[in-house]
Amino acid sequence: MHSIKQLVHFGWEQALSCIFPVVIFASLALTKIIPFPFLPRYDWLFIIFLIVQWLMVRSGLESRDELKVITVFHLLGLTLEIFKVHMGSWSYPEKGFLKINGVPLYSGFMYASVASYIIQAWRRLKIKLVNWPSFLFVGPLAVAIYLNFFTHHFWVDMRWWLTLLVIIVFWKSSVTYEVNGIRYRMPLTLSFLLIGFFIWIAENIATFFGAWNYPNQTETWRPVHLGKISSWLLLVIVSFLIVATLKRVKATYIDEGGRFQRLFTKSDL
Repeated sequence: MHSIKQLVHFGWEQALSCIFPVVIFASLALTKIIPFPFLPRYDWLFIIFLIVQWLMVRSGLESRDELKVITVFHLLGLTLEIFKVHMGSWSYPEKGFLKINGVPLYSGFMYASVASYIIQAWRRLKIKLVNWPSFLFVGPLAVAIYLNFFTHHFWVDMRWWLTLLVIIVFWKSSVTYEVNGIRYRMPLTLSFLLIGFFIWIAENIATFFGAWNYPNQTETWRPVHLGKISSWLLLVIVSFLIVATLKRVKATYIDEGGRFQRLFTKSDL
């Protein structure tokens, strides 16, 4: 009974951490079912997401520093979207005024929502990282994963080699989190895989509501190929590495009455 109670509480904390993604799905469904006046659907989605982002900062759910990180993800995601649409990987067939090279500006918020989830879950579950690798490994790995989303169109797709490298680099790393005062531990690579899997499920929901279309979904909706889990897994790793690096920089010192104090060590981040 206690295990079920802990699982329910864990699920509730996860749900609260998904405020931004839930708003995205609800908005996709609502604008698909109910025609909004004056502006195209894609433009309304951008306006809705922008207002929600402002409200999250205004209400204190996200800090200004966290907003900066989320904005970085928005820009990284939008850049990737522009390239992928240009290469024909997927498309945004509906009209919209707020588009760049065929990509609606709201698309960046879908990447930003991943960062928002990680930040929210980090705070709610009091996440700590154990045996976090050196930035000399983490930094180049994150850059290589992101660049591979572009270079594999012209060169060898390195995703499986990068996945193997992730396993090697983070083999001894784990994440601890707190549920009702009890701490649990999970291998970091397993957490990457689980988040990537649930994003793949979210991607199926998003394409069903017409957020974008893959080439095999232009005539009728079909489930997203399972192989996309690997892409999301790698993208989650990039997101997690950036957030973790920020947390490390911001949490290294705390100012209390003019005094600075170290908050963590390499073995327990």
